[in-house]
Amino acid sequence: MVRTVLDLSCSSKEFLIQGFYDRMTYEHAADARARMAHTRDFAERLEITLTSWLDCAAGYHEFAAQFFRTAADPDSPLSPFSNESHPARATAVELFRETLSGSDLAPKLDAELVELMPDLLWLHLMVVVLYWVFDRTPDTERTRAFVKRCTPLVAKVVNLSRYRVFRPLVRDAKGLIQDFVLPTVGRTVRP
Repeated sequence: MVRTVLDLSCSSKEFLIQGFYDRMTYEHAADARARMAHTRDFAERLEITLTSWLDCAAGYHEFAAQFFRTAADPDSPLSPFSNESHPARATAVELFRETLSGSDLAPKLDAELVELMPDLLWLHLMVVVLYWVFDRTPDTERTRAFVKRCTPLVAKVVNLSRYRVFRPLVRDAKGLIQDFVLPTVGRTVRP
């Protein structure tokens, strides 16, 4: 009986946190879409999307370390890579698909890269989130500076990937990511 109550309590906590993730992701997507509606430059759209996440998450920063402890457990249903987190992750990946597809860069990219890029940009957000969790500066100024500095670099790498000379490197990176990173988010490893 006690174990059942504890399991229910843990399950209820996970359900509430998962609800928070879902709500936060939808709020972020709506906010980012509104902010980048009239912007076509890929670097600007990416920075808007990442900064929007920081703004939407700002009120929850004091709880970030507690969420991270649970989310960092690979067996936790609260991990951003878990099956239970799929709805929030799918919403975020779709937002990054829109971030790219609404940009002036998307028509210039190889179709393979366009398909993979939203997942890669979501992984980039996970790096930003990790940095944000540990940021103790007022208004997470360091994370905001990190986003401002790394976004042009990410945009340049994505832009360079469209050139034929980089195509073998892009294909190698794509294979590596598909075989080792994306399987952890609910996909199967290719033979």
